[in-house]
Parts: sequence; structure tokens; C-alpha cells
Amino acid sequence: MSNSYRKKFQIRPTEVDRYGRLKPSAMLLYIQQTAGEHSDSYSLTYDALAQRGIFWAVIRHQIEITRLPREHETVTLETWPMPTTRVAYPRSTVAYDEQGNVLFRSICLWILMDLNNRSMLVPKKSGVEVDGFIRGDELPTPKSLLPLDLAQHTPRKVVFSDLDRNGHMNNARYLDWVQDLLPSDHHRDHPIRELTLCYINEALESQDLDLTWDRDGDGTLHVDIHRSKDDPAGDYDRIFSAKVKYE
Repeated sequence: MSNSYRKKFQIRPTEVDRYGRLKPSAMLLYIQQTAGEHSDSYSLTYDALAQRGIFWAVIRHQIEITRLPREHETVTLETWPMPTTRVAYPRSTVAYDEQGNVLFRSICLWILMDLNNRSMLVPKKSGVEVDGFIRGDELPTPKSLLPLDLAQHTPRKVVFSDLDRNGHMNNARYLDWVQDLLPSDHHRDHPIRELTLCYINEALESQDLDLTWDRDGDGTLHVDIHRSKDDPAGDYDRIFSAKVKYE
């Protein structure tokens, strides 16, 4: 497999925010769906992988946004795999409007996990080969985010509607939680321009999580999500981290 894959989406009313712009979490779902369909085309479907006791998971995501498209617009996503690394399967995605202008670019690091013990499988031991390539317009590979001492705290509980088919909190839902930290007026005046997202541990149903967050001098939002110290499932494990730059 050495080709790219394209998919069109017409933005539905349920996928936009109160100002009519595509929700960043919906953008992540578009990226995931396009990548999933491309994987399906070379027999790496969810069911095929589940029969082997493995599943895809995201560990990092970097996105640069030129413009968030609006309700009823048609956007085309193009995705292609990059060369496999020692631990991950990088994938690049670009979204275009109907005139061919770039709306956003993304690079995502996918890994394979054991369905039963939830441990990561390195590519050499997974038995899954992906023929990736470099086109030349990919974003740099996203780096990890170091934990920060952040002043604000917001508690959240993982509920049924946060979960995906793998039984853990869906990666797009974290971005909804991040967006909820700031008021509507901020989102109206300062749309997102850049995202760095790191998925560190699974969050499971009924777990109590603590969102620690703050904004720095240029308005960049930093967020760390930890499992609560009071949760019997862990000892303040770091679950997720985000760095969000606004216009």
C-alpha cells in the first residue's frame, strides 16, 4: 500500500459549534474515520484486528488549522501513512475546501494495543505492516508534552457517552472537555489555530478525572488530565495532555 486515500464530508448541523464552525472534536472524528476507512481497504478493519486480539489507538496528534469550515460546507480529507517507526504508525492528513484551499493539516501517531491486557505492541511484534511514504508536505512528528504546574482545577467523571468501541474514553471527547474550559465569547473571538494532543493512559467509565489547566502570557491553553487521587484505579496517573493555540 503506497497510495493516499480521499473522503468527502458535508458538515452537518450537529458537527458545528454555536458559531457555525466545525467543532475541533468533529474534526478529529473526520480524521479518524478517514484513516479507518483507508486501513479497512487493506484488510486492517476493527473486526479483523480484534480477531487477532489487537486494536488501533492514538498516542499523539498535531494539527495546524488555517480555517475551520462552516455548516453545510463540503470538505475533502486526504490521508496517507508515513514510514513506520520503532513504536508507532504515523499518518498524515490534509483537509481541503471546495476550491482546493487547505483547511487544516494533521499528523497522528497510531499504535497497536493488546485487546486483553491493554499493553502496547511494537510494530515488529504486531505482525502488522504498513507501507508508508513521505510526500514532502507533512507536519513535523508531534513530541510529548511535559507535565506542568497548572493553577486551575476542574473535575470531570467519565460517563457512558464518552466511551468508544474499545471501551475507553474516545480521544475526540478529550477535546470537547478542553473546549469547555473557556467561555463562548473566547471561542467566538479566538478560533483554534494549532493543537498538540498527547494520549498517555486510558480513561475508563466512572473514573473521576481532574483537569488542571491555565493560559500562558500569549493566551496558549495548557491542560493536563489526571486520574483523581481518590480513584481506586490509580495513583494520580496522568491521562492526557494538550497545548492549544488560538488566533
